Amino acid sequence: MAHVVLVTGVSRYLGGRLAQQLTEDPTVERIIGVDLVPPDAAGAARLGRTEFVRADIRNPLIAKVFTQAGVQTVVHAAEGADNLTGTMQLLSACQRSDAVERVVVRSTTAVYGSGPGDPAVFTEQMPARAGATSRFTRDAVEIENHVRGFGRRRPDVAVSILRLANLIGPSIDTALTRFLSMPVVPTSLGFDPRLQLLHESDAVEVLRRATVEHHPGLFNVAADGALSLTQAIRRAGRLRLPVPARALALVGELVRNVGVGQFSAEQSSFLNFGRVVDTTRLRTGFGYQPRYSSAEALRSYLQDRPPAPRPVAGLLRSLERAL
Repeated sequence: MAHVVLVTGVSRYLGGRLAQQLTEDPTVERIIGVDLVPPDAAGAARLGRTEFVRADIRNPLIAKVFTQAGVQTVVHAAEGADNLTGTMQLLSACQRSDAVERVVVRSTTAVYGSGPGDPAVFTEQMPARAGATSRFTRDAVEIENHVRGFGRRRPDVAVSILRLANLIGPSIDTALTRFLSMPVVPTSLGFDPRLQLLHESDAVEVLRRATVEHHPGLFNVAADGALSLTQAIRRAGRLRLPVPARALALVGELVRNVGVGQFSAEQSSFLNFGRVVDTTRLRTGFGYQPRYSSAEALRSYLQDRPPAPRPVAGLLRSLERAL
């Protein structure tokens, strides 16, 4: 059956790549890409026959798009600031639509948090982190709660929640890829967390299958295996700089001082304690085996990158000031 699919966050990596994949699917009759900002020239070229709509999903007027286009499948691939409000408005539009049959929501394994008392592996049956200090984690948990509430109100709609692990790959830009690109990488003294990653192409493929196939439910989406932060830094050819304890705040400050950008409390916590999730349900229930392991995903990210430059005096002075 031909379908009308709406994808949010289409000007960013995952939403744009998903829309690109859907343009090649003859069963998808129409693709509507929504974002607050238009894609750049390269992104617009990748969207192909996708119809771009510049709109703010936080605005109740987003419901008009549903009505006018007869949207049947909604893929909420957006993330970032104010995503909680946008999710609520999007679900409200879905609630009022008789045409919507499927809702796919991009979530994150960050809902489990990262801490010293964590289990070795998180499963979907374990509760999300209660009372998280990170706004990103709190919002992710709240988004999932709203999505589950929508599912209870509209049992006729198939709802998929995809908890994606930390993304990495040759094309995507994330806090983790910027962190590993630093010539000198600050780490917390006495901590060497396990990192479970997800290759960008596996993330896009899981989103695509959830869009065109029937996979209701909650799924952890991550690569097989894990590697330590020390291993990741060594394979990236970077210099590791252990810093004293209380690193949750200190590492973030170091990263900001050397120009990599904001590093949230959730990201700092992840780089202290790590996080590994169980993917049995992804393989057996969803029916997908990621192509890349965590180590292979890191290798793919590093493959075409230039060697690390030698640290310069200015960089070292910035690190000394932060310490």
